[in-house]
Amino acid sequence: MELTRRDFLKLCGGAAGGTALLGMLGTESFLEAAPIDIPLRKRIGEKTTICPYCGVGCGAIMAVENGKIVNIEGDPDHPINKGSLCPKGEALYELANSERRLESVRYRSPGATSWEEKPWDWAIEQIAGKIKDTRDSNWISKDKDGRVVNRVEAIASVGSVFTNSEEAYLMTKLQRALGLVYIENAARICVSSAVAANTESFGRGPMSNSWIDLGNSDCVMIIGSNAAETFPVAFKWIIKAKEKGAKLIHVDPRFTRTSAKADIYARLRTGTDVAFIGGMINYVLDDMEQKPENYNTEYVREYTNASFLINEDFKFEDGIFSGYDSSTRSYDKSSWQYQLDGNGKPKVDKSLQDPHCVFQLLKKHFSRYDVDTVCKITGTSEEVYLEVCHTFAATGAVGKAGAIVLSSGACQHTQGTQNVRAYGILQLLLGNMGIAGGGINGIAGASNGLGCSLQGRLFHWLPGTLAPPTADQQTLEEYVKANGQEAYIVSLLKSWYGDNATAANDYGYSWLSKGSGNYSFVPLFAAIHSGTIKGLICWGMNPAVSGPNSSYIREALSKLDWMIVIDLWETETAAFWKRPGVDSASIDTEVFFLPAASSLEKEGSVSNSSRWVQWRYKGIEPPGEAKDDLWITNRLMLELKQLYETEGGPNADVISGLTWEYGDPPDVHKVAKEVNGYDLETGQLLPDLTKLKADGTTSSGNWIFCGSYTEEGNMAALRDPSPGPCNVGLFPKWAWAWPLNRRIWYNRASVDLEGKPWDVNRPVIRWDPLIKEWIGDAPDGGWPPASISGKYPFIMKPQGKAHLFGPARLDGPFPEHYEPWESPVMNPMTSQQNDPVLKLWNWDKKGTPDKYPILATTFRLVEHLHTGSFTRNLPWLVELMPEMFIEISEELANERGIANGGRVIVESARGEVQGVAMVTKRLRPFSINGQGKIHQIAIPWNWGYMGASKGDSGNLLTSCIADANTGIPELRAFLCNIKRV
Repeated sequence: MELTRRDFLKLCGGAAGGTALLGMLGTESFLEAAPIDIPLRKRIGEKTTICPYCGVGCGAIMAVENGKIVNIEGDPDHPINKGSLCPKGEALYELANSERRLESVRYRSPGATSWEEKPWDWAIEQIAGKIKDTRDSNWISKDKDGRVVNRVEAIASVGSVFTNSEEAYLMTKLQRALGLVYIENAARICVSSAVAANTESFGRGPMSNSWIDLGNSDCVMIIGSNAAETFPVAFKWIIKAKEKGAKLIHVDPRFTRTSAKADIYARLRTGTDVAFIGGMINYVLDDMEQKPENYNTEYVREYTNASFLINEDFKFEDGIFSGYDSSTRSYDKSSWQYQLDGNGKPKVDKSLQDPHCVFQLLKKHFSRYDVDTVCKITGTSEEVYLEVCHTFAATGAVGKAGAIVLSSGACQHTQGTQNVRAYGILQLLLGNMGIAGGGINGIAGASNGLGCSLQGRLFHWLPGTLAPPTADQQTLEEYVKANGQEAYIVSLLKSWYGDNATAANDYGYSWLSKGSGNYSFVPLFAAIHSGTIKGLICWGMNPAVSGPNSSYIREALSKLDWMIVIDLWETETAAFWKRPGVDSASIDTEVFFLPAASSLEKEGSVSNSSRWVQWRYKGIEPPGEAKDDLWITNRLMLELKQLYETEGGPNADVISGLTWEYGDPPDVHKVAKEVNGYDLETGQLLPDLTKLKADGTTSSGNWIFCGSYTEEGNMAALRDPSPGPCNVGLFPKWAWAWPLNRRIWYNRASVDLEGKPWDVNRPVIRWDPLIKEWIGDAPDGGWPPASISGKYPFIMKPQGKAHLFGPARLDGPFPEHYEPWESPVMNPMTSQQNDPVLKLWNWDKKGTPDKYPILATTFRLVEHLHTGSFTRNLPWLVELMPEMFIEISEELANERGIANGGRVIVESARGEVQGVAMVTKRLRPFSINGQGKIHQIAIPWNWGYMGASKGDSGNLLTSCIADANTGIPELRAFLCNIKRV
């Protein structure tokens, strides 16, 4: 008999047919495969890397000969991609051998019309001087209330989501030591609302399961994502599920490559996700009442806050929740709180019948979302909508699994957080969180968006998502009282200040800058416009194209005193001063351009969307004088330390006393070990985060990553391809997943109160009562089952229960449909047209339907990455997708006399773009609530005025109006008009 790879892995995974027999086993432990050493296959030098593009995290092999990369191909041993790569990944060879890379430092003096070449030593000295002068002359020691804040608002940093995690960590360490508070990256304007939503629903923000785990699903619903186009390698796992009988549902305004593979395609008007999912929630609640045997009602009752009683004053009337103040456009959330018993614990009604319990409030709220109303709002046909509801609701049965996949299309709305909150409520009602084949799976658009953000590249996070101190937290005690996590913040301070951080000085807590405002992406550029910010460090980010209302962003750059750009290519941001239509000589911004190394030319770790921390190796030297980000950060900090040691300055001890001993050039492994942390009494690397202490005897630069680099070695570099326990594709010995190498979050929700798996065929963990241990994945909370410990699965929530009712969000505890800020439709649900607490800025002009009658959305392409600064410089990809285009329906083309292939102009209240008309059946007009025909067009945002392929970016048309919870702009829904050129 021939032994197939599948048979072989089954045999490695466990005896007697592997652990698929879990449901029939009593107390037997899972058997894991022994490590297998699979050598690389080529005779010339080979090194492995991780693709630098999206967040899927595909492996690739670099073939190196005589210092050159002569071939790049997918890594066949890598569990995610198994040798396959998307077009961008296939074009990595061109990245390694590109003649368009900038190879030397460039300098643009104020008013200059061209670059000058400069040496590195000169640039580092000049840049350090600029930073010091600006910092010192704009230092804020105390705020207007006399509180010590030790911050500088005159310098900002944006980026990156593409650097290695070790580089991102050092960037944060440097910038926080300088006192910066304006620190942002692309995650803010990409998927930040999903993080806020999932944190409210379950306790954590990122993806709950993995790409591989999608192959375990019985039904996958993709909404707010064109996964087949933008993440094709991840999509292959959905196809694997389909091959086993799973259904695929795609919900999108456009018929895309994903739609073409779907069993059910549901068209919806952009910006109406809450209505669409709200109707599904209503369907499930009604069906659950009629056929409770078809749902896991024990899961809902025991693992969510469905039974909790809410304050009797809580109300919802005509689109507004109780506590709204129209003068401040904000909510007083006191009526949104739980009723408490005499011990301060929430009152509950396990029967779920009390009219004030969450379950009944949920039913009441979503009962208004009947099929007829939903379809009038979304434009979805009733027949298709009911098929979606019935098909996905079937995953609520015990032993079934349904997954939701989303990306930035779901997030970039004024309702972005509530869109994803609605997805979470649906998944909790169906018992789909924590199980194999389930979850909320948000795809990050950048290779290390997650890793960089977790290293503190956002204003509201220190490394490990620790909250930065605020002005009213003057002492460590006050900080811990507000935020908890004392062991983590003390260990971080010990990593940064070493012996200078002692109990006597609060471990250096007073040295941290303390903010008192919103320093996110849009306010950051507003602060540049107003003159508050004078210097900008732009690290591997291109906001001149990616930012909303891009003209506003580009104008802001002209008001800076100086700007530093670190990148591989001359981006639109680096060259903002020579963009079309401006007089370069009139712009006085001083610009330093530092050429960076690519991912193929340096070593370090990246974290993909499913939280795998993977190590990539250096294949070749960078071209010319290009340097990696670790070298640049290290050299800059060494120069700054010398300046402050010799010249002094405000809070100088914070810089001179900062631990910074990585060597020159720096050793990335020293940084990775610092991030992991040490037992300072023994000098040994810590094995995991449970060993962190608040007494100053441990250090850890990032508590979440504690366990990633231990005395046993670099866990991120593990390459054992055995699938591991449970036969569900956990791959626990390939790379390392944070935290604690847990592969599926909330996995204690995959078992009942006794610890027995709901799904005996696809278990994730199981409690073994004889050995009194969990078997399978690393348990999400190591306590015994809830019936023994009283500890419930969602350990990051106060009672261990997931939130159907979410009292911490700024715009309501339940999602509610509001129209996008610009919409051709009056809200059919209530008289409240827009989210009442969305973020408004007075410079953003609002388009009205009389002048701009057409609805528009933006989208991405598989051939180009984000702003295109990478991909529009690579000939293979330019040949595949050479030119900016606009997708319009056949009906709109006929009305406007637009021919396929003709040039058109699209105009919004903020600007205009030109492109080639693509007349397509993929778009059709909507009929909404009896208003007649509403046209929608679609515009990619991957182009700009630099690179080998030039064109307008769709973001010239978008607005800065943003989601209340995160400040993510509404990039996916706006009004426009179109005409032929």
